Amino acid sequence: MFVTFEGIDGSGKSTQAELLRESLVREGRDVVAVREPGGTPLGEAIRRLLLEGAGPTSAWAEASLFAAARAELVERVIRPALELGTDVVCDRYVDSSLAYQGAARGLGVERVLELSLAATGGLLPDSTFLLLVDPIEADRRLGARRDRIEREGQDFRARVDRGYRELVGRFPDRLVALDGARPPGTIAEEIRERVRERS
Repeated sequence: MFVTFEGIDGSGKSTQAELLRESLVREGRDVVAVREPGGTPLGEAIRRLLLEGAGPTSAWAEASLFAAARAELVERVIRPALELGTDVVCDRYVDSSLAYQGAARGLGVERVLELSLAATGGLLPDSTFLLLVDPIEADRRLGARRDRIEREGQDFRARVDRGYRELVGRFPDRLVALDGARPPGTIAEEIRERVRERS
């Protein structure tokens, strides 16, 4: 089973990814938890470059770097784990690129999807949980310490949010939109129930 978590920065997706991992481990399942970008030496180097070290970056360069990190993660970690029957829980995946670079950066969702599918060999998750939170509330949750993308501001965050909401309509069989304003425990229980139904 391959499950991913999505949402604007500050939505609570990382918290929910960890809660699901813990729940699956308690059930006795083998689980690999990864994040994007990251999860491999190359991916972590790209993460530092994109989120901490890079200055102004063109939209296509940004999308291509995310795709490179994702290609390495799929090749080295995700696909081998799935082939062994291990569950994979991923904090961000293809839909992040579709919302951030495809929609918010204006590259086009279809063009970024083509890039992402080429990078991953067409591997898509079984389920994607999208945590929807008002962009102003998400900004409040982030606090003062922010990476390069989190510093983009409210207009960019609103475009990402709109992009994610449009993706729900495009991929209704895979994307599950959840109200991220609810208590984390309540959200986690709904996610566990949905995962049980699909596994």
